[in-house]
Amino acid sequence: MAVDPEIQLILDYLAQQNTPDLSALDVATARKLQSDRGLPPGPDAEVLDYAIAVPHGELPVRRYRPREAAGPLGAVVYFHGGGFVIGSIASHDALCRQLAVSAGCAVFSVDYRLAPEHTFPAAADDAFAATKWVNDLGARLDVQPGRLAVAGDSAGATLATVVAALARARGGPRLSLQVLLYPVTDFRSLDTPSYLENAQGYFLTRSTMAWFRAHYLPDAADWANPLASPLASADLSGLPPALVITAEYDPLRDEGEAYARAMQNAGVPVTLQRYDGMIHSFVSLQAFAAGGRAAVAQVADALHAVFGA
Repeated sequence: MAVDPEIQLILDYLAQQNTPDLSALDVATARKLQSDRGLPPGPDAEVLDYAIAVPHGELPVRRYRPREAAGPLGAVVYFHGGGFVIGSIASHDALCRQLAVSAGCAVFSVDYRLAPEHTFPAAADDAFAATKWVNDLGARLDVQPGRLAVAGDSAGATLATVVAALARARGGPRLSLQVLLYPVTDFRSLDTPSYLENAQGYFLTRSTMAWFRAHYLPDAADWANPLASPLASADLSGLPPALVITAEYDPLRDEGEAYARAMQNAGVPVTLQRYDGMIHSFVSLQAFAAGGRAAVAQVADALHAVFGA
C-alpha cells in the first residue's frame, strides 16, 4: 500500500526542513539534531533514576511506573534505538512513559554506552548488566518475581534479543517475552530487497545504516558475530517468546521478518506483525500516527498476556 497519509505528512515536513541525512554529519552534530527534534511528552508516570555500578563506572537507568499502581509489577527492560550511536533515555522518554501506562507495568530504560566512543560489544554488555540488575534486585525495585521482559526499537531491539540469547547461554535471567520493534538483525549485508526499495526517502536511509555500522562495528570481522547480527546465530532454540513488529517502508523490514521466521523455525513462539504504510521509528511517532498507537496497544496486550495483568 501507499505510505500512510499521516506518515507522509511527517516525511513532507522533514523534506521541507531540508533535514540532512545523518551519514553526512559528524557524531556530535547528529546527536544534537536528534535531541533537538523533540516529541510531545508522554503521559504522566512515576519516574525514578538509578545509577548501576558496573566495571566501567555507572550505568544510568530510569524506571517508569503508572502513578496509580501499588505494589510489585511486571517489568520491561527497554533499550532505545539510534543505531548504537545516537539516542538516550531522554529521546525515548515519551515512549517509555506510554508503555508503562498502557501495559500497567514498570519500564526500566537503559542509557547504554554509545559508539564510536564505545564500540561493540559495549552496548551488549551494558544491556545484559542492566537486565541482570533488574532481575537480581527485583524485590527492592517492586518487580514481581518471574515477570521480566526485554524490549527495544531498532538497535535497541537488537540488544533485547542479544540479552535473550545471553540469558539463555548464562542460565538466566528468565525472560517472559522479547519485544522487537523493527530490529537490526543482520549487519553482514545492506542489500536486502527492503534496503534497496527503501534506501532513501523514508526517514531511515541505507547510507545512515552504513554510517551506524562503521561507528559501532569498525572491524568488519564483527559483522557476523551473533551478538551484533542475531540472524547469524547458529542456534535460536530456547529463546523466550517474541513479538516482532516491522514497517513496510523500512530498510530493516526484511531482516526483522527473516529473524522472526528463523526463531519460529527453531521452535520459538513468535508473533510477527508488519504495519503497512509505516516507516522506521513509527512507534515513536504515536502522537502523530494512528499506526504508532496501534503498535503500542499491541505491545501492551502482549505484556498483559505474559504478566497476567
